[in-house]
Amino acid sequence: MKKRILYLSCAMALGMTTSRAQAHEHASSQSSGAVGEYGKIQQYTCPMHPEVITDHPGNCPKCGMELVPKKEKTKTKPKSHAGESHDMHEPHGNESTAHESHQMQAMQGHESQDMSHMQMSMQSSVNIAEPMSREASGTSWLPDSSPMYGKMFMFGDDMLMLHGAIFPRYTNVSTRRGDDRIDAPNWIMGMYSHPIGDNRQIGARLMMSLDPLTEGGRGYPLLFQTGESWQDQPLHDRQHPHDLFDELSLSLSQKFDHDFSAYLYFGYPGEPALGPPTFMHRPSAMDDPDAPIGHHWQDSTHITFGVATAGLVWRNIKIEGSIFTGREPDENRYDFDRPRFDSYSGRISWNPTKNLALQTSFGYIKSPEALDPKTNIHRTTASAIYNLPVGPDINWSNSFVWGQNNATSEGKTQSFLVESNYQRGRNTVYFRWELVEKSRRMNPAFSPLGDTASVTCATYHTATE
Repeated sequence: MKKRILYLSCAMALGMTTSRAQAHEHASSQSSGAVGEYGKIQQYTCPMHPEVITDHPGNCPKCGMELVPKKEKTKTKPKSHAGESHDMHEPHGNESTAHESHQMQAMQGHESQDMSHMQMSMQSSVNIAEPMSREASGTSWLPDSSPMYGKMFMFGDDMLMLHGAIFPRYTNVSTRRGDDRIDAPNWIMGMYSHPIGDNRQIGARLMMSLDPLTEGGRGYPLLFQTGESWQDQPLHDRQHPHDLFDELSLSLSQKFDHDFSAYLYFGYPGEPALGPPTFMHRPSAMDDPDAPIGHHWQDSTHITFGVATAGLVWRNIKIEGSIFTGREPDENRYDFDRPRFDSYSGRISWNPTKNLALQTSFGYIKSPEALDPKTNIHRTTASAIYNLPVGPDINWSNSFVWGQNNATSEGKTQSFLVESNYQRGRNTVYFRWELVEKSRRMNPAFSPLGDTASVTCATYHTATE
């Protein structure tokens, strides 16, 4: 008898505990604002960096953008019976349920509109019809899946994004032609966009560098590098410093329909439609502080004092043309050179998938080198950039670039580049291989015309983000 009473008491206690637990769960699901539908905790993410996921609202640590509620992927439900499929047509006896359903749908619609607004605000500063992730240097394109790092600020519908890089280091090139020094290649850039209605936008960009201070007039040691001058002598085995002002540009874009848009771009300085995105803005070279030795075959026009570009975009295809100043920046890295608009270029870009960006371009560059003013160059380039987001905060970016200079003084010379950057969290492994035809005119140590090869492989750790 005592055993039966004990069993009965345990059963009653277990039943009461279960009832309280169920009641507590029910109350919690109704009162807790952090718990979403079906008891799942609400998570928040960044529209620009979907790998950033937190359990509380705030700002993205990578770009500073306001986090938005993360939507769970909804599973496809089986077809319901007729009585279950008319939530919007409940009988009058269930007005409360219908009203709650209507409120829920209104809230979901409002949330969807907020998300849509946030996504729409992330368009390129050059062309309102393009996503920001496609935007590179000048008017060039990256794959749509490319990562973007920086801080974003919203002023109503206006957007400002700041990003940059600095590489403090010690360099030692241990050959008779080499040198050693402590330096810090660097740059900072701001991109601003102001929409005018739903289909028009004004954009502005400013890019600056303190290279004239950190690198000096001769620049930093870089074996086999050529191009530009210092104290009326051609630079070789050194990379010239960038100007204090690398880009100061304005753009006006118009979206005519879902597929077709156009834009105008003016830079003083700026970058014409010639070549791939410059090395500083390619994700595949993001962590490599050195310029490619084929820089003056591929993307050396990225700082040009006087550029005007017009472009037409249909879906993922772009055709654009530029007139610009052919002369490279002079030795005074703090001033604004005289615009001449004596050169021209054209480029076709195509992004067939979100992970791939292709371009080919041709340009005539009049008298680019001050020490060789009679030499003009016809430049042809082609490139393919492939970006693969592997997982949360893991990205793999690769580039292939070909550039050809046809100079009036020496004929055609070729350059090839393959580079890769694998980033996992704060750690990166990068690789670059180059093959460039260089002549004695560029460097007395070279043969009359020979191949120059270079291989770089390194690891990199980001201390702070």
